[in-house]
Amino acid sequence: MKLSVWSRAMTWCLVLAGLSANAWAQKNPEDITIGYSAMQLSNPWYISVRAGMVDACRKLGIKCVIIDAQNRVDKQVSDLQNMVHDRFDAIACTPLDAEALQDLYAHANSEGIITGSLAQIVPGSQLEYGMDEFRYGYTIGKQAAEWARTTLQCRGKAVLITQDNVLATIPRADGAEAALKEICPALNIVLRQEGASPEGGKKVVEEALAQHPDLDLAVSVTDAGGVGAFQAFSVQGVSSRRHAVFSGDATPEVISLMNDQGSIYRGTVDLMPYDAGYHTIEYLYDMVQNGAPAEPLKLSIPFEPVSEADVLSGKFQVKLHSIPPFGVN
Repeated sequence: MKLSVWSRAMTWCLVLAGLSANAWAQKNPEDITIGYSAMQLSNPWYISVRAGMVDACRKLGIKCVIIDAQNRVDKQVSDLQNMVHDRFDAIACTPLDAEALQDLYAHANSEGIITGSLAQIVPGSQLEYGMDEFRYGYTIGKQAAEWARTTLQCRGKAVLITQDNVLATIPRADGAEAALKEICPALNIVLRQEGASPEGGKKVVEEALAQHPDLDLAVSVTDAGGVGAFQAFSVQGVSSRRHAVFSGDATPEVISLMNDQGSIYRGTVDLMPYDAGYHTIEYLYDMVQNGAPAEPLKLSIPFEPVSEADVLSGKFQVKLHSIPPFGVN
């Protein structure tokens, strides 16, 4: 099967990084299986990651197995162990607990199974497709703080919805909090609490509103938590220009909420999940076919802020992709 121009260029870069393609026996794509474990497939970001992965596997003609860890460390470890036992050609995950997977990844590497990490990194991964968590969080917080400075003169109250239950993403909330305090130091952050799901985000804002009915702003480090915050405000009938929700991921659901005139959902950050999933499969496939680099291949997921104005003007458009059902558990 011919690879795309992008894939051929990627392959050449990997060869320069230390692959020995000429000495590596390539496989029939139909015989290749790549597995990925997501933290929680109900999270909109992972839905788009899955779409990218499935489309890439479909294009390459390989088997694609994507499993939901359901936010359980034990399940993620067990699922990946099963992939290694079943001799998958490559495995990847977004780890709930990177240290819990370190030995498993070392074993997989010793068995000739390619290993990868997406967003958060498992030590020993041959593909480290990571992100700057603090800078990503800072970008989320910066949008919110600039809105608060202009609209509230920094005299309002805010809640910070985090993913602090995952050690690797604590710096994301730290970045958001740093931006809020740096740009709008008089803003009162009344609560910082984990809630990286619609149900979690809704609960955090409901708890904050019970103590602070004059709450103005919810800042979430994920769109999933932001959707919950938006729901909590909506139940209270909040729709004034003095209220706002900001988050990160730029999922279709959030863009749809932002696209409503008068919505209090005012900003997100595009972490390009479809592209991240698609390219993860392409990188892993290339390593399966040509061998892993001598040193881990380290890449950063790009991201960019998406404002209310970007959405309402049509400047930002969500890429919509079908999600074929095959190979997904």
